[in-house]
Amino acid sequence: MLTLIEHGDVYAPEHLGTQSLLLVDGRIGKIGRISRAAVEAVGIDVNVIDATGCIVCPGFIDPHEHLLGGSGEEGFATQSPEIHLSEIVRAGITTVVGTLGVDTTMKTMAGLLAKAKALKEEGLSAFIWSGGYNVPPVSIMKSVREDMMFIDEVVGAGEVAISDERATDPVLSELARAVTETHVGGMLSRKAGITHFHVGPGKRMMTCLEELIACDQYDIQPCWLYPTHIERSAPLMRKAIGLTKQGCYVDMDIQEEDLAKWLTFYADHGGDLTRLTVSSDASQKGPDTLFNQIRNCARGHRLPLPKLLALVTRNTSEVLKLMSKGRLETGADGDILVLEKESFDIVHVLARGKPMVRDGDLCVEEQFLEKSNRRITLRGARRDDDGK
Repeated sequence: MLTLIEHGDVYAPEHLGTQSLLLVDGRIGKIGRISRAAVEAVGIDVNVIDATGCIVCPGFIDPHEHLLGGSGEEGFATQSPEIHLSEIVRAGITTVVGTLGVDTTMKTMAGLLAKAKALKEEGLSAFIWSGGYNVPPVSIMKSVREDMMFIDEVVGAGEVAISDERATDPVLSELARAVTETHVGGMLSRKAGITHFHVGPGKRMMTCLEELIACDQYDIQPCWLYPTHIERSAPLMRKAIGLTKQGCYVDMDIQEEDLAKWLTFYADHGGDLTRLTVSSDASQKGPDTLFNQIRNCARGHRLPLPKLLALVTRNTSEVLKLMSKGRLETGADGDILVLEKESFDIVHVLARGKPMVRDGDLCVEEQFLEKSNRRITLRGARRDDDGK
C-alpha cells in the first residue's frame, strides 16, 4: 500500500517547509522531493493526497483517556460511557493511552486491556496504564512488573492518586516500592516503566514526589515520575516547573478548556517546554476537546507552532518511549494529520497509513455497528465552540 502526500507544509514537528511524504505499508518511506510519476510507474495503486495550503504533522498522542468512561462519582447513573474510535480519530488522535481512575471495581484492568485491543483492531495504536488511584496499583497479572513484561499494551503504572481525598494516601515507602517495581518492569521489557500520577487539589500538592526524589534511601530518579493535572493552580504549576528542572516530564489536561492561559504561565515562569505534554483526560468531555484547545492556541499564536505541536507529538512519544510515534521521519509510523493552514481544521487523518478522516469526514466506523440495527446517538448538554 502506497500513499503519497504532496505539497504540504511539513512540521515533523520541527518545521521542514514544503515537502512530500511517501508512506509504504503504513510507515514513512521517504520525506522530501518525490516524483509522483516515478511512484506511479511502479505499477502499484497509489493513494495521492494533495496537501497544498495545508499543514502536515504527526498524529496526536493522547497519554490519558478514560477509555472505559468516567467513574460516576455522583452515583451509578453518572458513569460516562466508553470512548469510541470515531470520537478519537476525529480529534486527530492516532495513539491513545487508556487509564482507570478512582473506580477500579466496575472499571477493570481486564476491561481496559480489551478496549485497547479493540481500538488496535480498528487501526489505532492503543496502550494502557496498569492500575488506578490505588496503591499498590491493581494489575491484570500478579503485579505491575508482570503486566509490563507480558502485556504489550502496558506502558507503566497509573494514574496513582496523590494529594486528593480519593487517594489511598500511601506512606512514602509504599509509593517508592510501586515506582521502583514499575521502573524495573520497564527495564526488563524495554518500555517506559514510568508511574503516572493524578495530582489532586490537596494542600500537599506534589510534596510526596519531591520527597521521593530527595530521599537517598530509595534512589528514585525524577524521570521515573510523570504527574498530570498540574494546571490546577499557579502554586502547583510552579512546583511542576521545579520538577521539570530535575528531569521529570509533566502533563496538563484540558478539561477546564484553559490551555492557553496555563501554557503562557508555564512558559513565562521558565518551564521546560520539551518536558511538557498535554492530554485530554477524556471522560465527561470528549477527546475532541484536546484538538480544539490545541487549535485555539495555534490560532492565537500562543507558542511557535513546532513547540506547540511537540506537546502532543514528540514530547509524548519520548516520555512513553514510543519512538516510532510523534515524529515525521523515515521509518516512523504513518500517523499523519493534514490540517487546513489558516483555520487549523482537520482535512485528513491517517493512522499507520490507514485513512480515518478523508476531506474532513469520517471514513471509518466502529466494527460493532456493522451487524447492528441499533441507533446510537449521544450528545452532551454542553457543546463545543462550534456548537457541535
